[in-house]
Amino acid sequence: MIDRVSAALTEVLDGRWAHIRRAVRERLGPEFVTVPGETGDQARERISRLIRDLPTDVGVVSAFPVEYGGSDDPGGSTVAAEMLAQVDLSLMVKAGVQWGLFGGAVVALGTKRHHDAYLRDIISADLMGCFAMTETGHGSDVQQLRTTCTYDAASGNFVLHTPHEAARKDYIGNAARDGRMAVVFAQLITGGRSYGVHAWLVPIRDEHGNPMPGVTLGDAGPKAGLLGVDNGRISFDHVTVPRDMLLDRYGQVAADGAYTSSIENDTRRFFTMLGTLVRGRVTVGAAASAATRSALTIAVRYGETRRQFTSPGADREIALNDYLAHQRKLLPALARSYAYAFAQEELAVTMADVFSLAEPDEHRQRELESRAAGLKAVQTWHATRTIQMCREACGGAGYLAENRLPGLKADTDVFTTFEGDNTVLLQLVAKGLLTGYRDAFGSLDGWGRATFVAEQVREMMLERTAARSVIQRLVSAVPGRDEEVAVTDRGWHLALFEDREKHLLEGAIRRLRKGADTKKDHPFDIFNDVQDHILSVAGAHIDRITLEAFVAGIERTTDESARELLGKVCDLYALTTIEEHKAWLMEHGRLTPARSKAVTAVANDMLRELRPHMRTLVDAFAVPEEWLNAAILREEPARQDAMSKEDDALRSEPSL
Repeated sequence: MIDRVSAALTEVLDGRWAHIRRAVRERLGPEFVTVPGETGDQARERISRLIRDLPTDVGVVSAFPVEYGGSDDPGGSTVAAEMLAQVDLSLMVKAGVQWGLFGGAVVALGTKRHHDAYLRDIISADLMGCFAMTETGHGSDVQQLRTTCTYDAASGNFVLHTPHEAARKDYIGNAARDGRMAVVFAQLITGGRSYGVHAWLVPIRDEHGNPMPGVTLGDAGPKAGLLGVDNGRISFDHVTVPRDMLLDRYGQVAADGAYTSSIENDTRRFFTMLGTLVRGRVTVGAAASAATRSALTIAVRYGETRRQFTSPGADREIALNDYLAHQRKLLPALARSYAYAFAQEELAVTMADVFSLAEPDEHRQRELESRAAGLKAVQTWHATRTIQMCREACGGAGYLAENRLPGLKADTDVFTTFEGDNTVLLQLVAKGLLTGYRDAFGSLDGWGRATFVAEQVREMMLERTAARSVIQRLVSAVPGRDEEVAVTDRGWHLALFEDREKHLLEGAIRRLRKGADTKKDHPFDIFNDVQDHILSVAGAHIDRITLEAFVAGIERTTDESARELLGKVCDLYALTTIEEHKAWLMEHGRLTPARSKAVTAVANDMLRELRPHMRTLVDAFAVPEEWLNAAILREEPARQDAMSKEDDALRSEPSL
């Protein structure tokens, strides 16, 4: 039975797309849930069947244009995929390949000609497809892909070719079994010149499932997880591709081979094309967090009924969740999951707003790409750490496949490296921040003579958050001396997070400027020498926008009890993040040793305050019981009954 506070928390967590979340919860029953112990072939067979059984009204195809059966709602499709991650991660990834990557590329990079010809069949899953970007030798560095697609003016066709094994398309979803067509990314060559990476629609199997002439298909082989996804490899041996199969929204090739584009600069065109595909990163981060919430729900509920050891003089063993060490595992991770839920909601809203603009806004697009990259990185790392922690928190039971945690761990592990390696993505975030500073204060060359004005910097940074007025009010209320402020003061948290980001960014700029003075002919060395600093900048930025999103979420909460509880969870997120960076904060004079100790002491007090609300907090995630699919949860009533009988027996025994 979900209590009133949990229901109020669910309402604010569900956000703008609550209707989609409710529809998925109501429409997808136990027949869609992952099956522990399947073989790879069984999992692939099941997922291939289920992908066609998914009701389209649960939002999985909502990003597509209305005229083809969608609802022009990319944010809704991201939320639908996030919900699928709690049902079965293989199903979510398969759906993401089909409708997010393959179909999304046709929508974003193609024109009406392509849309009319293919979108309806893509939406119905009658045409299963692949997104063939990654190569054996190139993953994150997409600009350097080696596959070529050369235009032959004499025949009026392109010739698609894999020049060597390292150029083979690898790890491609749907390639090993179900894909009939692929969006293939390759270097466009015409008139003897390369115009950079473009995309083509290329048939890879005929109607009988056999490879098309010149196409070699293979299986990527056994994987640690995601058994239901048929990842494969594709090579092309001088395959003929008709000219009209070029997805030519941003670059066109005429019959005579002349290339034209509305974006003249090759690099800018490339990043514009890739920017339209940002939804994949938004989805992966959301899915990782959804899986994490499932793991936390299992671990917290198990910790309520599983008991270990007795305290002196007591008859009954102690529930796991009553141990401070157990609370230290679960509650900070739970607080961070809440924080990321609010940050993800804000990201999805931003994406929907950017995609709805009549005219492209390069600044907002760049900010969206940066935030999507950073949140994808931190959410997938959080999933990897937290699901493992939940596994350990459930002891031996957590190691059994029937209790879902091993499957969640295996299925999410790859999320840290697909849709962009996390370390590379954090560098993208930092480069975006450096660009923002350059735009605000002039060129990097001029920064050597520039005087940074703190208030200017603060305003420039805060323009990038949806909660600006609230943040400004809270920060402005903080007294000048930290010692005068309670360590639970939200304004102090916000100011400290902001100050850390600003200090790290200014330090990176100084180091880059120094490198430019001494190594101006070696640009790689200039950046490589400060790579550790750059990654710290990105992490601090994501910490800051996540905290601000949490604060904005609290502001949207109308139920007073839920709002008060969220405030405590937000405090715990902030305090444990400060704990994580104590060394830096003390090194740079932001924390005194005494205040550092106070942060830990108050965080421990916060754990004790939140202990009675652990079940409420995970119930608010509203993961249906059949989706959790964990035997230890089905055994909860039996364990509770057994413990009740044990207590009765202990009370009836004569005292020694």
